[in-house]
Amino acid sequence: MSLPSQLSAHGAARVELRGPYGPIAALRTTRAAGAVALLVPGYTGSKEDFAPLLDGLAAGGFETVAIDLPGQYESPGPDDEFAYLPAILGKIVADVVTQLADERPVVLLGHSYGGLVARGAVLAGAPVAGLTLMDSGPRHLPDGLRLNALQIGEPLLRENGIVAAYDIRESLSARFPGWVALPAELKAFFRARFVASSAAGLLGMAQGLRTEPDLVDELRELSLPYAVVAGEHDDAWSVPDQRAMARRLNAPFALIPGAAHSPNTENPAALLETLLATWRPWL
Repeated sequence: MSLPSQLSAHGAARVELRGPYGPIAALRTTRAAGAVALLVPGYTGSKEDFAPLLDGLAAGGFETVAIDLPGQYESPGPDDEFAYLPAILGKIVADVVTQLADERPVVLLGHSYGGLVARGAVLAGAPVAGLTLMDSGPRHLPDGLRLNALQIGEPLLRENGIVAAYDIRESLSARFPGWVALPAELKAFFRARFVASSAAGLLGMAQGLRTEPDLVDELRELSLPYAVVAGEHDDAWSVPDQRAMARRLNAPFALIPGAAHSPNTENPAALLETLLATWRPWL
């Protein structure tokens, strides 16, 4: 049996939502009477990151919509790098929430950079029933390998273009057994997704990952239901930092075993159980 991945089979349909720069590409499951779950991916990610969760969330009573943010993969975006900072993208996600609400509650989940964007949506007034921050943090990325990779990657992208930048990235990845072991079709998808994305978007989001301030106190003042979820081996924002963020939000904190920065593909069964148990009381 194949491992969960962005290529996992699901019953969602490819649809388009209204966006300021053109249609926002999405995967959407069959309408559910109860509520909507809107899923926002992280840096270099896309709607497909949530493929292993879509059917389970739908079976749990949530019409589920996973999107490409503007500039990601199949959603067009502007050439202005500033437009990809969390507060700006957050206003767009807030509008998507309004489109989906239709007199039903909407729960919002943001993964990694998508968590910074999702909290930007809530701070912009998105009418949500609750917000889940997954493998995201209170502020910009801390010092570490991921931040170093952004600093190395920016000049490569600016000087060589998006295709050459991915080629360099892929050649470096070949040193790691985990990458080598990936199926060829998944590697092909990662390449296609990256080179289809906006260079301005990648640069702008990287800037957000380097500079986003701590806005946890502003979020807490809204008195919404929150939850924080992290893979037990997350290597972006540390687990202690995410646990502390949950305390500041008076929110439950859940640790997903056997997962690092992407529980949605590394242990989707445990993540699904956690999300359904968290969201149902919010409704």
